[in-house]
Order: sequence, then C-alpha cells, then structure tokens
Amino acid sequence: MTQTASPPVRCADAHEELVAQIRQGAVPRHIAIIMDGNGRWASQQGLPRVIGHQAGSGSVRQVVECCLLLGVEVLTLYTFSVENWRRPREEVAALMHLIEQVIRREIDALGEAGVRLGVLGRMNELPQSLQDELRRDMELTRGNDKLQLNLAINYGGRAEIIDAVRDLAHRVQAGTLAPEEIDEQVIAAALYTRSQPDPDLLIRTAGEMRISNFLLWQIAYTEMWVTDVPWPEFGKHDLLLAIAGYQQRHRKFGAVV
Repeated sequence: MTQTASPPVRCADAHEELVAQIRQGAVPRHIAIIMDGNGRWASQQGLPRVIGHQAGSGSVRQVVECCLLLGVEVLTLYTFSVENWRRPREEVAALMHLIEQVIRREIDALGEAGVRLGVLGRMNELPQSLQDELRRDMELTRGNDKLQLNLAINYGGRAEIIDAVRDLAHRVQAGTLAPEEIDEQVIAAALYTRSQPDPDLLIRTAGEMRISNFLLWQIAYTEMWVTDVPWPEFGKHDLLLAIAGYQQRHRKFGAVV
C-alpha cells in the first residue's frame, strides 16, 4: 500500500486581504524558489522521502495559481540540481519519474491557464522519457504569455556559467564575436535565462541560509526571503507573506540613495 500524507493547510481567509495589499504595490516580475525540505518533512512523519516530494507538487500548484493571480511574469523553481545526482539511486529514479508524472498530469491545466513551460539546465542528460515529455510540453505551451514557468532540472549555477563561457568562446573562435565586445549584456544573453528579467525575489523554504548553486549570475541584486516552512507546507498565504515582505524592502542596486 502506498503511504501518503497531506500537509496542513496554511492558506487562511486572511490571504484575500494580503492580495489586495500587494496589488497596491510593485509585484515582483520574476520570483525564484528553492523548494527545500521535502525529504525532512517526510522523515519527521516517519514516511519515505519520496512521499515528501510527492506532497510538494501540491505546493507547486498553489504557487503557480498565486503567481497567475498577481500577474507575476516569471516563476523559476529549483527542481533538481546537478548535485542531486549524488543522492541514492532509488531516490533519483523516483524523482525523475515523479517530475515526468506531475508534468504530464498538470500540463493541460497549465496550458489552459496561459502558462508557458521552460527548462533551465542540461536537459540532454535527463532520462529520455523525461526529455521527450518536457520537449512536448514546451512545444504545446510555447505560445502562452500569462506566466513563464521555468523548471530548473539538472541545473547548477556554475554549470550554467560554464556553458555560457563555452558558447562565447566558440563565437570568438568562429570570428563572430570580438573579446572586447563581451560585457554583462552579452554574457546574460548566453545564459539559460536569456531574454528573461533577473529574479526580483528569491524564496528558500525549510530555513536553510544558503544559495545552493542557484542562479548565481542572475541573483546579484535579488531580494531574499527565507522561511522555516518546509516546501510541502508552503502555500499561497506563505507566498503572499514573502511578496509583502519584499515590497517593504528598499532596493538600491548598489547605489547610495
């Protein structure tokens, strides 16, 4: 028998008041989330770690719905890092299967809501069936414009920069780019997130205070929000609290003002 557990509901009626408050201010164009705490949440309840990952898919749905409601342009979710391959083989295989299963289950609803799916990372190293599913779903949703949903899968910030540097080196070698033409804009255009705004807000769940090799170039001036809430318990109200906190920040981008 499959073991399941439902995370507690954290989204109370109070979130309606928060929505009204947030709409009066500047909503982040791009929100990035490090979805941490799935395994620990499950272990604390005596369940297999994979159950925590399964429960976390419900939080993804809530966050996507909330971003659509508020008019967020880009949502990037740290789904599977290049370092995660070091986990036990059984857990990795279960994660790959779960990602494929959840995307296949949700893609019609995402498409109907106007969500465009994208993948950040070295997709060609993923299992073939997952690659096929991701490519199919990106093609299905490529005309949508309500929300860009980036899944960072087999992603690493250093790997992304290495891939960008290699691309630029090939262009210099081919004579289509001069070394002195390389500036921040040229490098940004070679990253996986090319043409997308940098994150305004980075959220990390489960209380850890580290970046974990996520969007290293893009978060140079991103505001951070860390919550002790584990990802399976993270809901709309938690996202609204993070955005409300972001709106209280005074962003200087290195200037003295």
